[in-house]
Amino acid sequence: MAKQLLGKEVTAAMNAELQSRTAALREKGVEPTLAIVRCGADPSDLSYERGATKRAETVGVRVVKYELPADVTKEALIAQIEAINADASIHGVLMFRPLPKHLKADQDEICNRLDPKKDVDGMTDLSNAGVFMGKNLGYAPCTPAACMEILDHYGIDCKGKNVVIIGRSLVVGKPAAMMVMGRNGTVTVCHTRTVNTAAIAREADILISSAGVLNSLTKDFVRPGQVVIDVSINWSEEKGGIAGDAVYDEVEPIVAAITPVPGGVGSVTSSVLMKHVVEAAEKTL
Repeated sequence: MAKQLLGKEVTAAMNAELQSRTAALREKGVEPTLAIVRCGADPSDLSYERGATKRAETVGVRVVKYELPADVTKEALIAQIEAINADASIHGVLMFRPLPKHLKADQDEICNRLDPKKDVDGMTDLSNAGVFMGKNLGYAPCTPAACMEILDHYGIDCKGKNVVIIGRSLVVGKPAAMMVMGRNGTVTVCHTRTVNTAAIAREADILISSAGVLNSLTKDFVRPGQVVIDVSINWSEEKGGIAGDAVYDEVEPIVAAITPVPGGVGSVTSSVLMKHVVEAAEKTL
């Protein structure tokens, strides 16, 4: 039976540290604050917003919400972002994406109007550049950062390990690859054009799956001794709930350790978001 890498254990440790850091900030007159910008009322956005707000309350981060209509204009949204940039009391910003369809063509321009110092979820080009260059520019996307937090918490060192990442998105796969290389792991990134992904995946010491395809990670992709980080959140009609990429009942008996879905990476992302807000607030001292 594989060891379960539980998000709740990672989150509990992070929350305790963050509570101490937010208390120290308040003693110095700084109230760490997150601005949430939401256009419309998409159910998934609302669900994440509730979770993030609850986590913020737990660790002592103030939340300010900017609820804009789904038909908000480009100009109005940019004006809101620039007002947040100018507000010294706000340290971090979470803006839900993708933006409404009528703003899709302008999403990059809109996102890059945010001050990278307040970009706590890897939304701007400069934040991404920081991840790829190993420089302190903005913040990494929260999901790959959550993967690193899980590995750290359970003492899983990337140094000298073969790490295979399935998926090459800018949200998870590519930044995860850079973060692993920053920890001296040897990285292979597989994607939809990779030939024989299963054979490559079996060679991994650490396997990070972010394909976003239900049941795509089968027993053919794994071997004994591996650590599997299942990043994806997919809807499973069979289970009537969310599930990862892994066919869990097949994969779990083979590997050494695995993150469950739900209860794994996803549950850590909001704590990472709060960690970034606290770090941004600390930088103002």
